[in-house]
Amino acid sequence: MDELTIRLPAFEYIKSDNIMEDTSRMIELAQTNAYSAINTALVYRNWLIGRRITDEELSGGEGRAEYGLEIIKRLSDQLTEKYGSGFDRTNLYRFVRFYKYFPRIVDTACQQSRQLLSWSHYRAIIRVEDEAARDWYAEEAFTQVWSVHTLERNIASQYYQRILSTHGIEPAHGKTGITKGAHRHNNKEFIKSPVIAEFLGLPDVPFVNETKLETAILSNLQRFMMELGKGYAFVARQKRIRTERKNYYVDLVFYNFILKCFVLIDLKTEPITHDDVGQLDMYVRMYDERIKMDDDNPTLGILLCSETDEDIARYSVLNGSDQLFATKYKLYLPRRSTLRGHRP
Repeated sequence: MDELTIRLPAFEYIKSDNIMEDTSRMIELAQTNAYSAINTALVYRNWLIGRRITDEELSGGEGRAEYGLEIIKRLSDQLTEKYGSGFDRTNLYRFVRFYKYFPRIVDTACQQSRQLLSWSHYRAIIRVEDEAARDWYAEEAFTQVWSVHTLERNIASQYYQRILSTHGIEPAHGKTGITKGAHRHNNKEFIKSPVIAEFLGLPDVPFVNETKLETAILSNLQRFMMELGKGYAFVARQKRIRTERKNYYVDLVFYNFILKCFVLIDLKTEPITHDDVGQLDMYVRMYDERIKMDDDNPTLGILLCSETDEDIARYSVLNGSDQLFATKYKLYLPRRSTLRGHRP
């Protein structure tokens, strides 16, 4: 195996009129570089250990399962005695799983493609059993710069499964089941149900005051947008749409720069009604006619409500619409079994 080489980012000499600021900046850059190098070395080390144990298991022939158990037990005892904590059997099994789930993340002990996630990220991702979901979480954690906390929350709330199952999207475009490329995005890929909003800190009671719900969302805006999905930017609260006869107000307006369209959210803390659907449809039509620019895609409308309704979903303009969606919100983090059994 080739020798592992870790390359630090280039250091930078900084000189301005403020020596304190220059010195502080160079210290911080050095600390960042050191952290990055340590993280990279940790990821590589764990991957290489996992590979070595796997290679040793394969040499056990037909009895390699029992042989593998014995290897890990013996190796754990020896490494712990020599290096201390961090090499118990649980961690060694984790290293093996890491190598098996990401067999090409390291190529001849060198970085294969791009910057790695942290070991804490990978440790969370390898707990995901489904390969497609696992690959998707790794991709999104990198491209969306998810913190470890955000990644763990999204895995716990089955973020990936909610996107696929909400509108019956099938894995048709590669392993993740979600299309890639700006020209191929499906609106439904950016709408999920339920929306998990335990971070709002509101009581899980039958009906929450709509003003309190809206205020709680705005107080936790960044986390709410991350729950909505990628590409969302906040535009306005109680956005006024003026016509010749009267003014109308949309609860929340966002812009999705990936879909290149406005997204209107109408909050309903009671079960959805036909009137709610009609009102949202009117808002979307007004926004398309009076506010959206010529180079924007058609406006999307989301009814965020406490309860959806199968009859309304089937027999209203929601059915078959690419612009109108109804999604349920939950003010607590449900059990995984509940999410798996959810159907909008």
